[in-house]
Amino acid sequence: MDHAESWYSTKHCTVHEFSCEEKMMWKRIQCFAKLSGYHIYLWERQSSLSLPISLSRKYSVKTSCDVDTLTVLGNSYNTDKITNVTPKILEKMGKNLHCKHNHPLNLITRRIENYFNNNYRNNWRAPMFSKFDRISPVVTLTQNFDSLLVPSDHPSRALSESYYLNSEYMLRAHTSAHQSDLIKQGLDAFLVLGDVYRRDTVDASHYPVFHQMEGVRLFSKQELFSHLGDTSRVTFFENGSRDATKQERHTVETSLCLEENLKNTLRNLANNLFGDDVEMQWVDAYFPFTHPSWELEIKYQGEWLEVLGCGIVEQEILSSAGADSRVGWAFGLGLERLAMRLYSIPDIRLFWSEDSRFLDQFNVEDPNTKITYKPFSKQSPVINDVSFWVPDDFSENDFYDIVRNIGGDIVENVELFDNFVHPKTKRKSKAYRITYRHMERSLTKSEANEIHSGIVAAGVQQLGIQER
Repeated sequence: MDHAESWYSTKHCTVHEFSCEEKMMWKRIQCFAKLSGYHIYLWERQSSLSLPISLSRKYSVKTSCDVDTLTVLGNSYNTDKITNVTPKILEKMGKNLHCKHNHPLNLITRRIENYFNNNYRNNWRAPMFSKFDRISPVVTLTQNFDSLLVPSDHPSRALSESYYLNSEYMLRAHTSAHQSDLIKQGLDAFLVLGDVYRRDTVDASHYPVFHQMEGVRLFSKQELFSHLGDTSRVTFFENGSRDATKQERHTVETSLCLEENLKNTLRNLANNLFGDDVEMQWVDAYFPFTHPSWELEIKYQGEWLEVLGCGIVEQEILSSAGADSRVGWAFGLGLERLAMRLYSIPDIRLFWSEDSRFLDQFNVEDPNTKITYKPFSKQSPVINDVSFWVPDDFSENDFYDIVRNIGGDIVENVELFDNFVHPKTKRKSKAYRITYRHMERSLTKSEANEIHSGIVAAGVQQLGIQER
């Protein structure tokens, strides 16, 4: 089938008399069709042994399509050559797991909100940080990249890394996409929570949809240096040079004071979540929208765990948003990462479970309640391997998207276990081990094999791979 074919279009083609290999491929196409929303009809031609196939497709999982429009959260978007969002991803939109009462993401969200509300108040004793937890995840490329100074050649812009509705709109890859807009509205302290979308590997700790919290705080000169009393002798901005410790427009005093305020805020947050005796360390990092930047790691169960990324907001971003007279810091953290550690949840797919045996474990009023997840079902896995020759433009994330779109949450892990280059032809081959495991019931080998066949058939059809 043509990769650019519409979701609801119908195409006819002719298949000659089946050989053994063609019969096997036909069986795989039938499996793929059943799993992926196709209807296939065969009939025999009286005048020959050839079989025409009428194939009507409900949707495409390819990274581009000729669908005229996509409807996402009630809004329509014209598609174009870079449209690569898949049906499985669209199914996840609007779930707002972080807002559901008896859900671990909601508990961790409430704990963090309570920390900021209890410790940061304005002059009227009201919470300083405004909260936004239902902003649409559909953003423009300008919001997601340009407003944050993400370079035009940055890897995150690649079709293999992010989900695009078209050349103008995409699914946000981080909650930072709303930073500039909220600053333009005059806000100087806010938290943004929501689902974010990234094409990624398939394993127990990665999922193409996860949840983030973004925090931003801005300061005037008087606010940042209020502890000094008289701020008249303090220089806030300068026309200096950029180095590892400061931006060109910030004085050393401004940069150091911002860093101290940021790190104190986040150290106390980590203590609030993991206990006063938790061991921490700061690691220098790079983000296009902050400088200097750091990652906070904690020692958890004997291993260093990255908790969040943070830094001093680039002054160019503030200037573009109409806040040139202020300076500020920002941080971003992944809610699933924290919840998996705090509640000992072993598999990121569980956050999407609607099984009461999972959700009831988190049905508590006090978000500070100590909870250790108790497995309610441990089914045996079914493991299948697949090896194939790949074209030069093969992208692993394209293959992972096919796996997720057809196998859904039944796929537990995809592991690349062999890379091979033919010594004479230089053709490249990859071999993957795919683990299938249903989280709530037993999965039969025949069920897993049917899904596996569908994945292989889709890979052949859409990515141009050739099974070995």
